[in-house]
Amino acid sequence: MVPFLPKNAPFAAEDIDFLNQLVQRSTPLQRSWLSGFLAGLDAASGSGGSSGAVAQMPATQARPRVPLTILYGSESGNAEGLALKAKKLASKLNYDVKVVDMGDVDVSVLSKVKNLVVYVATWGEGDPPQRAADFYKELLSDAAPRLDGVRFAVLGLGDTAYVNFCATAKAVDARLEALGGVRVTERADLDLDFAKAASAWTDRALEVIAPADAGASATVVHVDFKAPSADLDPDEPIYTADSPFEAEITALVNLNGSGSTRETWHIELAADTPDFRYEPGAAIGVLPENDPVLAADLASAVGLGSDAALVLKLGKSFDITTLSRPAVDAYAKLTGRKDVAALLEGDALVRFSADRQLVDLFETYRETLTAEQLLKLLRPLPGRLYSVASSQKAHQGEVHLLIGAVRWEAHGRRRGGVASTFFADRRKVGQTARIYVKPNRHYALPEDANRPIVMIGAGTGVAPYRAFVAERDATGARGKSWLFFGERNFTNDFLYQLEWQDWLASGALSRLDVAFSRDQPEKIYVQHRLWERREELRRWLDDGANLYVCGDEKGMAKDVDAMLAKILAEPSKGDEEAGRAKLKELAKAGRYQRDVY
Repeated sequence: MVPFLPKNAPFAAEDIDFLNQLVQRSTPLQRSWLSGFLAGLDAASGSGGSSGAVAQMPATQARPRVPLTILYGSESGNAEGLALKAKKLASKLNYDVKVVDMGDVDVSVLSKVKNLVVYVATWGEGDPPQRAADFYKELLSDAAPRLDGVRFAVLGLGDTAYVNFCATAKAVDARLEALGGVRVTERADLDLDFAKAASAWTDRALEVIAPADAGASATVVHVDFKAPSADLDPDEPIYTADSPFEAEITALVNLNGSGSTRETWHIELAADTPDFRYEPGAAIGVLPENDPVLAADLASAVGLGSDAALVLKLGKSFDITTLSRPAVDAYAKLTGRKDVAALLEGDALVRFSADRQLVDLFETYRETLTAEQLLKLLRPLPGRLYSVASSQKAHQGEVHLLIGAVRWEAHGRRRGGVASTFFADRRKVGQTARIYVKPNRHYALPEDANRPIVMIGAGTGVAPYRAFVAERDATGARGKSWLFFGERNFTNDFLYQLEWQDWLASGALSRLDVAFSRDQPEKIYVQHRLWERREELRRWLDDGANLYVCGDEKGMAKDVDAMLAKILAEPSKGDEEAGRAKLKELAKAGRYQRDVY
């Protein structure tokens, strides 16, 4: 706790009360800034100067910097972003900070750490981030080192739509304690709207992570009030989920033929501003709006169908589709219904929620709510991330997306994906969409433009490769490129067919292998094409090629990963472990990169 000013401090009683209130609710950074301001004010007044540069504190008063390791495991970049922001703050609070990606280190490094702050995401059905998987496995193994005396704090990111919410953070937190670590503040488990809570938790963690006499938060921050703030990293996107860019839609084209069972939309948006910057491999976030019909149905289900303002708010700002355990629990407590509470027992909720949405809960277990009660049951409408399908060098002032429309019918209701039907059904050319940039430094073209690349994807997973090839074509890169693409039918589902053929003719694309699963009696997928071309694929890898995979983790990406391990194992007489080890080596070297969902 921050100490209170004593009653005999040289201030009036009301000033002491005011200062105590101010200091108690301030953050470590704010107190550190204020100390620098006061030191500078004294220095300036003592020399007859005015406000401006602030004099340094005498060297005899300086305290040693406190070691701090910030460890992160990130899937979409959110945990990494929090770690980097925490580093900036900690550096101003007299910490000597190291930021470490779980994908780049062994667990053994933790035994050398004194103070540890962890930011880790959970994705899918309770899995650790891909790059963190080996670290996570080692940490939970019997071979993990003792961490006696290591002071730690853990923040988890997740999605309450999944049963195993923040499972990775919970396991890491428990394991660090079991290995002898000392938890200095409670773990935070945060949903998709994490920003504000994460900021407050970070302030608290940095305030308590170091021992009281270690000197953290004691250094003076020296401020030049005439200079602009240096907190903004020039590599950070200007447009984020909190401050999106309003982009005009200039094209909406369904790329599938009339006989297709798919509906895949190519979307072009105008972003003709120097502040909107992205690289191939990045994701573009979309802040969609809900189907207004569904918003009206949801309001009607709780007796608020005549509240037009509420329906509008539901459509634009709240998640009205996700039927999650926290939502059911909150509804059960609010209404006192035992039948709703019973859904939380055993696998009852799993069975009830299959192909259902939040509206089904309210319609099945009807209660009349107030608008305030309803909104408290809902979380903010989260953005959706899509791999960018364009290159700024090739498509100046534009952003291209490739989105498959999600539609299904269940329990007597037609349903659709929020963002995909936002574009497919509720937006027209000339209207706008709110977008932002989500960089991905772990899924990018190699810095060496002469390095070969092998791109593997199916369906909308081909989007980043259009950006890759367009970028290399625009920059005149000489590295070879090989695309493996899979879909259902050649005639109706060959996405960007003419562009690939043009790039093959120009040499921007060196080779193309396709797998159309339903054009023959036996189904052929991209992993089968990889096996057929395995000898040449190994030669490309021997020549230094980078491997890329983009697509569905549970389906295509998982099968491709297994096939690549098998291909790499073949020279070792099919030793599966040897093949898997080679694939891990490629990943460690940044030559095997995956963008899966």
